[in-house]
Amino acid sequence: MPEQEPSSTAVKFKGYTLNDFQVEAANAIDAGHNVLLAAPTGSGKTLVAEYAIDRALRAGRRAIYTSPIKALSNQKFRDFKGEGLRVGLMTGDLTLDPDAPIVLMTTEIFRNAVFEDPERFEDTDVAIFDEVHYVDDLDRGTVWEESLIFAPPHVRFIGLSATIANLDEFGRWIRSVREHELAIIEHKLRPVPLSHRLFHPAAGVFQLAQRPRAIALFEKAARRDERHGTRVGRRERERERWGDKRERARGRRIAVGPRPYQLLLDQIQYRQLLPTLYFCFSRKECEIKAERSMHRRLADRRERLAIEDLFDEICEQFELDADADPGLRGILGRALVGVGYHHAGMLPIHKEVVERLFTSGLLKLLFTTETFALGINMPARTVIFDLLRKFDGVQMDYMKARDYLQMAGRAGRQGLDTSGLVISILEDEDLTNGPLSRYHSGKVEAITSRFNLSYSTILNLYDRLGSKGLLAAYDKSFAAFQAETGSAKTRAKKRAASHAALALRLTVLREAGYVDADGIAARGKVAQRINGYEIQATELLFSGVLEKMDIHQLAVTFAALIHEERRRAEPRSHRREPGPLMREATEAVRRFIAVEHRQGVAHPIKEPDWGIAPAVDSWSRGGSIEDLERLAHSDAGDVVRTLRMAIQMMRQVRLAVGRGEALGARLDEAVVAINRDAVDAKRQFELG
Repeated sequence: MPEQEPSSTAVKFKGYTLNDFQVEAANAIDAGHNVLLAAPTGSGKTLVAEYAIDRALRAGRRAIYTSPIKALSNQKFRDFKGEGLRVGLMTGDLTLDPDAPIVLMTTEIFRNAVFEDPERFEDTDVAIFDEVHYVDDLDRGTVWEESLIFAPPHVRFIGLSATIANLDEFGRWIRSVREHELAIIEHKLRPVPLSHRLFHPAAGVFQLAQRPRAIALFEKAARRDERHGTRVGRRERERERWGDKRERARGRRIAVGPRPYQLLLDQIQYRQLLPTLYFCFSRKECEIKAERSMHRRLADRRERLAIEDLFDEICEQFELDADADPGLRGILGRALVGVGYHHAGMLPIHKEVVERLFTSGLLKLLFTTETFALGINMPARTVIFDLLRKFDGVQMDYMKARDYLQMAGRAGRQGLDTSGLVISILEDEDLTNGPLSRYHSGKVEAITSRFNLSYSTILNLYDRLGSKGLLAAYDKSFAAFQAETGSAKTRAKKRAASHAALALRLTVLREAGYVDADGIAARGKVAQRINGYEIQATELLFSGVLEKMDIHQLAVTFAALIHEERRRAEPRSHRREPGPLMREATEAVRRFIAVEHRQGVAHPIKEPDWGIAPAVDSWSRGGSIEDLERLAHSDAGDVVRTLRMAIQMMRQVRLAVGRGEALGARLDEAVVAINRDAVDAKRQFELG
């Protein structure tokens, strides 16, 4: 828990003296208000959440804690358990004691319960929304809005976030959709301040104010290279930095001089600025850079012995056999020199091992993707950015200031560091033209509504409110609130366009047989009970194709609904053509897509992607994790995540089918066939 700034009122909670912003939040909670709190990472927001939970429990009421990250929900579950409290967990992968007085859940689970089981909230006093700025997330943000709009009126909210530029605007919208008064609290002081620096090989490490001098040094070096005939183009510079991809793919090393990041790491090591989190925006680069750092020997003999002991302890706890697992042996080998890597493509258990090694302080240099900044609090002395640009789904572009600060916030350990050091490695064009002040100013972008009702949500709202109520529901959204700018004519135009988009989706549901003159039709009632890919699953169920499938084909089909092949530089050369049942399943989904096309829907639902079929079939028949990764042509962590989601879908469809049906029994068997070893989230959680 962070050290607290003294408060003039000297309010204490759990042995800590609350600082002024925590006291203000506690007073608002005591007064029965909602709270929207924005404060930097590590400043003590969690203590406010715990205060609200404690107050609810003392009043004999329940509390819900939601987060966007399953790992964070799992960690908070363990924290509360450690305090001797009865606590439940609902993350999709896991459901443990859902009727407990405290329940940790993902925000998606919360939203689903709002529509499917509103009685669950009868004795709920408060819901904590951690990382509430996720309302701005392109794919998931609508879930936060829907939860805030449609949760039962008596439930109070505690919204926690890092800096939000338009905090007052967001707060005014919350006041418009929730009955309780709202306290908006902003705290800007970091407990461990950040020191931002830049690095370019021509200028070394420098501050933003020294940028003109750094540019002059770069231009001087460039002119010198030109005079000596050594000026290289961008392609050559990239080769110097990263090495040739084709040579690397063949496992060959090429003779290049020290790369810029290696020169910087030499300085970090010499100046004893470890441990360091090194953020890359490529999984492969995390692995390559970790391998190229093995010569650093960052762990001494005592630390190596401690690493071996901790590694053995973790393996024993999770019943892991490192001798039979090359991935675990690789983690240990890197850890023994103080180096590691971490990314979403790793097996969940491998990520868990790396995280525990890092939090012990024994790993000194961790190469990781941005997902590491979204999990539980794992600070370092220094944070390094490999690039300031990342792929946004369309092109390479400079990252948002919010993303930069989220990752930079991992620098600085309370009680150990007087400040956290953040260094960005610059390419030539970054040095001369990059928007560097964007990242050092501390200002972040305003959050924007991503309200985009899913078909499942539309069906649930239509069932409760009818078509007019559905349009009125949109008018409560943050999107509608933000649209209330400009002239009356502009506002009316925006409102009409949004209503038309909702009406279009409702028309699609009518034409496809999900809604009829009497309300929600049989197809619609099934789709209401499925969350995520609800239309695809419903179409498969009503087409009858699932009745013809054995358990292995069922597992493959539900995984294919979820699977989307990652972008790759070269097309896959060998892809197995889907069998007749797979083709029939695709045609079933295309029935709905055809309706969307006729109605002019811009982004229709996705078809099944059968590229994962050989891997899932092998796994369901007892194949190894190595077979799973090889046949999927994908990282094992991605495949495991897909299989876990497929299990959730099959369980939901199983409930929709009902008891006594042969298909339901086969779905149960399909779940058992793939829910084993690395895929079995519940077993990993219970062991850990």
